[in-house]
Order: sequence, then C-alpha cells, then structure tokens
Amino acid sequence: MSEASTPGPDPIRIPEQVIRIVRRLEEAGYETWCVGGAIRDALLGGAGTDVDLATAAPPTVVRSLFRRTIAVGIEHGTVGVLDEQGVLHEVTTFRHDVVTDGRHAVVAFGASLEEDLARRDFTINAIAYHPVHDRWADPFDGRADLARRVVRAVGDPAQRFREDRLRILRALRFASRLDFAIDPATWAAAVAQSSDIAHLSAERVRDEWVKGLRTARDPAALLRLWHTSGVAASWVPELEAARLEQPAPVLEDRDPPLLTAFYCTPSASVWRRFKGSTAEIRRAAAIDAGPPTPPAADGESVRRWMHAVGEAVTDLTRLAQWRGTTAGGWDDEVAATVLRGDATTRGQLAITGNDLIRAGIVTPGPALGVLLDRLLEAVLTDPARNHAPQLLDRARDLVREPAP
Repeated sequence: MSEASTPGPDPIRIPEQVIRIVRRLEEAGYETWCVGGAIRDALLGGAGTDVDLATAAPPTVVRSLFRRTIAVGIEHGTVGVLDEQGVLHEVTTFRHDVVTDGRHAVVAFGASLEEDLARRDFTINAIAYHPVHDRWADPFDGRADLARRVVRAVGDPAQRFREDRLRILRALRFASRLDFAIDPATWAAAVAQSSDIAHLSAERVRDEWVKGLRTARDPAALLRLWHTSGVAASWVPELEAARLEQPAPVLEDRDPPLLTAFYCTPSASVWRRFKGSTAEIRRAAAIDAGPPTPPAADGESVRRWMHAVGEAVTDLTRLAQWRGTTAGGWDDEVAATVLRGDATTRGQLAITGNDLIRAGIVTPGPALGVLLDRLLEAVLTDPARNHAPQLLDRARDLVREPAP
C-alpha cells in the first residue's frame, strides 16, 4: 500500500475553477482533494475536466462557503457547487460506511481521506490529487493498476461487492470501456455473487446497461462479460450468446435500444424488466414484431414491408445491415423509397379523410377509414397514383363498386 500522500507523476491539468473551490475550502481550514473518474481518466491521457472533490468540510459548511450550491445528495454528503460559468462540481464530505445491505449504504462523516478512499469500489477510482500542492494520495496502488491495465477491487473484493452489488456491473463496464483485464480475485468474487444482483433495483441495472453499451470499446466484449460472469442470467436472459461471437456492428453512434435488439431476442421484455420508458418499450416491441426483412427487394415488396413495420423501418433496416441480411439490396430500395417520398402510410397520401368528405364521396365513420386503406393499397402497388385528382377519381370508383 502506498503512503497516504506521495509525490506522483507530472502534474495533471485541473480547471482553474476547480482549483479556486479547493483553495476556498482549504483557506477555511478543510482538507480538500480532487477525486473520481476525472483523475483516473487524466492519468490515462484524458482531459480530466469533470472533477469531483472530497473534503473534510461538512455539507453545511460547504453550502455556507459558496454563493451558489445545490443539494445534489446531501444525505450522503454531496453538495453541488456552481462555478462562475455555471458548471456544477460535486463536493463530498469524507465519509465511511456504517451499514450496507448490498443495495444501499448508511454513511458517517468525519472520516479521513484514506478512509474515504477505502470505501470506493476499485483501486483505479481510489486515487486523489491535490492540485495546489501537486500531491497524490494513492493508498491502494491505483496508479500501478492503471499501468497494468487491471480493474481490481479495493481491499477484499467479496466484501466490496457485498456492500453494493452494483459494483459487479461497474467492474464489467470499466473493463470494457478501458479495455482492461479484471483482476482474478475480483473476477472470482463477481462470479460468485453474480446471482445476487437480482435484488438490485431495475433502474440502477438499466443505467449500468445503458452506460456500458454507450462507452464500451466493443459492446460484444462487454456483453460477453455479462454472459460469462452470470449476471445476464438474472437480468438479460434474452442475450444470445451466439450473437456475441459474430462481427460487431459498425457503430456511427451508440444507440442502446438498437444494440439491445441486435444482441437480445426479443428485446421489449428487456426494457420492461428494466422499467424502461414507454418510448423505449414501444420501440423495442415494434422491432420484435417485424417482420425483420421484406420478402423481396423489388419496390412493391419493400413498400408493403415498410407499411407493415411502420415506425420500425429505420431500426429494422440498420439491424439487417449489421446482420448481413440485406440480400438483393432491399435496403437501397428502402432509402430510395424514402428519398422519393413514396407513400407507405395513410398520412403520406396526397388526400386526407377531410378531402373525401368535402368532395361528398363518403361521410364520417368506419367507411372513411376503409376507403383510405383501399386508396393506400392502390398507391402501394403504384406510387404514381398518389396525386389528389387521381385518388379522388379512384375513391369515387371504389364507392360505386358493388359490395363483395
């Protein structure tokens, strides 16, 4: 274990606004250090701009020393301090755990910096830097683990995970984001306690799932860790192991619902279990409903498929491209259909129900919807028919036709 305060590598760049907060607290007599992921990332060559602070000052004192503060999590000792530009910096009082149950912790203030660092999850997150004196606090050799590219729990990994089961998922996320290995003892403890994450709240697990998919260098590598550790069995049994061995999709952006649909079948049940938003569940359900591809690549087949899948067109097309199931180039036909503005929904018809009523062709009621559907059917067959005069003439012909 390193000493509590040691010289470190070359100084890292800390924003001047953060340094002013540190100086204000220390001038008031309260030891204050920069901590958190920004310090870890700065040591890895990142910007280190989103800096959190740990201080000996109680929350009430922090609030009294700064003009603009927000009670971010004051019951846990965290106060948000707004700098001159309105940027929020979290300032948390040194603390230690009193009681933990695997989901929540009761903390007490009045701890030392080393006690505060000892309650953190991984050594790479238990590093503190003093920007005024250029001093480092690294009691658990986090800098060495950064150099070794290892995620290792602080102290006894089994105890760390018993204190908060979510740390298991965080270990997987950090490993996949940083492309680090997981220390063998930490991995063994994670596997041994993987089934216990079933007791976590859906919201906390969902947040880790989303953060992981957005930040992992390779989403498949992250999900392989979920699978092999055993945590997927509790929360994402829909995860398809075979999919994890296929080439990863080309990712222009990170879209967690779409990535979930790529790796999990079905995917709507995942978002229901995660207590996702109505929009997330509806989007996933539309993807699941499919069909995943049109039956052929010709224009009419593609238009009818687009009509059938509705709002899932873009998602299903992207998934098919990722899966290599665009034989015949039907995805190009989808793009061309959109570019031309060919109608695949009622709303894209050149006339509306009100137009049909004003023309005296039909009266309000169920017959109106039936007539619009029959007009859309004609346009799906031949997009050139989608002009108001032609559709009005066609509507008159349809209402004159004898009932089948």
